Amino acid sequence: MLSAFSNSLKIPELRQRIFFTFALVLICRIVASVPIPGVDAVALRTFIAQVQSSAGGGFLGLYNLFSGGALENFAVGALGIMPYISASIILQLMTAVVPALERLAREGDAGRQKITQYTRLLTLVLCIVQGYAMAAALEHPERLGINRPIVMFPGIGFKVLAVLTMTTGTLVLMWLGEQITDRGIGNGISLIITVSIISRLPGAVQATINMFKPVDGIAQFTVFHLVGLLLMLFLVVAGVIAVTQAQRKIPVQYAKRVVGRKVYGGQSTYMPLRVNYSGVMPIIFAQAILMFPSKVLGMVNMPMFKRMAAAMDFGTPLYNTVYALMILFFSYFWVATQFNPIQIADDLKKHGGYVPGIRPGRPTAEFLDKTMTRITLAGAIFLTVIAVIPTIMAQQFGVPWIVSSFFGGTSLLIIVGVMLDTMRQVESHLITRHYDGFLKKGKLRSRR
Repeated sequence: MLSAFSNSLKIPELRQRIFFTFALVLICRIVASVPIPGVDAVALRTFIAQVQSSAGGGFLGLYNLFSGGALENFAVGALGIMPYISASIILQLMTAVVPALERLAREGDAGRQKITQYTRLLTLVLCIVQGYAMAAALEHPERLGINRPIVMFPGIGFKVLAVLTMTTGTLVLMWLGEQITDRGIGNGISLIITVSIISRLPGAVQATINMFKPVDGIAQFTVFHLVGLLLMLFLVVAGVIAVTQAQRKIPVQYAKRVVGRKVYGGQSTYMPLRVNYSGVMPIIFAQAILMFPSKVLGMVNMPMFKRMAAAMDFGTPLYNTVYALMILFFSYFWVATQFNPIQIADDLKKHGGYVPGIRPGRPTAEFLDKTMTRITLAGAIFLTVIAVIPTIMAQQFGVPWIVSSFFGGTSLLIIVGVMLDTMRQVESHLITRHYDGFLKKGKLRSRR
């Protein structure tokens, strides 16, 4: 593996892409560190630290993790790249149900460029709405449970300044992500999120060290807990890698066609069906929906609604149960909207392909749908287990949220997925130029 990293710097084009990616990532970290004028960042940082320690992180802890600490600093990039991610998800879901967008998606590059333009416009709208809501909330810190003022000069001027600054920060991050995708290594947007999550790693290491320091001569965690944490981290990371890479290979045979003196087709291949087809999307959907019920019910000044709000609070047994069920539901929902077995069966039939033992057309579509339903169940159960691990560690075992968030949930899935994708791209550059990749044995070596 070390030789693969050294070989990466020997290829001029790959070296230029790697350095270009590092330079833009550095700019992203600067955007996440420069604070917006007129805000007491110390008070906001103290409040978010209290939320993370008392509520096990909650939505603010998750958002702060994805923004790389920009939220607690109320930096230029406080909104992070999440408005763009939200806009992309909304457009993807609308493409499956809106005929006009579906036609654009089938028009090739021109249609994709049009959908990308719609995504950027929707990102702008979401930034304005979220930025105004965040600025208005900071002007009334008593509603958040903060006793000291956060905004030094509240009013319409601060709102306009905050909205313009945060919107510009998100659009700059979006542009930097697109530049990384075009001229760097890996998917730019995903890399920005990954780097933001990894930037919290030093704080997690410090919090882990503090866990084993004795307080009043008594240590809450011992060396046996440390060994258990390291073993659990290894098992969880290995499981995430295995399920992320896992796929069901459906054999596909193409019939021979004779055109003139040339023979086309006749080869055997396979169709890969991913076990975790939906990726991290079900967890994001479930978290985004469940952050509202407890807050909305808590606003109603009635004892019954107050009890319901307390029962639906973050980390409660009812919350975890509903959270797990919603992940299972959205796993199938994402597959239903993004995986079209009828279209796949029709495309196979048009190109003379068929699954051995299955008739072309509708029987092939039913076979693919049945197979995808079965493997999605395994992926959904795995996602559910991974998603609730940080909450259980924080709520039941007293592990700090910043530490437990690296043992599962969206952060670990994103880090593993993005790193595997980036390594595959670097691997392709190395093998194309007859260098050893990250894997010196196995199928990849036989391509040389």
